[in-house]
Amino acid sequence: MARTLVVKVTCGDDDAERCNQAFTVAASAVAAGADVSLWLTGEAAWFALPGRAEDFSLPLATPLADLLEALVAGGSVTVCSQCAGRRSISADDLRPGVTIAGAAVFAEQVLADGAQALVY
Repeated sequence: MARTLVVKVTCGDDDAERCNQAFTVAASAVAAGADVSLWLTGEAAWFALPGRAEDFSLPLATPLADLLEALVAGGSVTVCSQCAGRRSISADDLRPGVTIAGAAVFAEQVLADGAQALVY
C-alpha cells in the first residue's frame, strides 16, 4: 500500500523559505507518484486566491505558482476553514482546484493508515 503525504504549511511571505520548502516537498512527492494533500493554513491561506502565488518570490526557488499548479493537478489543495474565515476568504474567492475544509477532514487524513504528515 502506498503512503499518503499530508503537508500542512502555516506560513507565507512572513517565512518565505519555510513556505517554499513545504510546497517543494509536496510537489516533489506528487512528481514521485505519491498521493499528496497540501493544507494551506495561517498566512499560507492567501495562496488559495488567484494571483497570490504568482506574487511570491524567493531567489533560486521554483516559482510557487508552478509548484501550486502541480499540486492542484496531481494532488489535492485545501484551505483550513477557520483560516479562510479569519481572512474573509470564501469558496467563491478560491483559485480553481482548491477547496475549503475543516479540522475534522485534516484529522481524518493524517490518521489514515499509511499516512505521513509534515507541518511547516
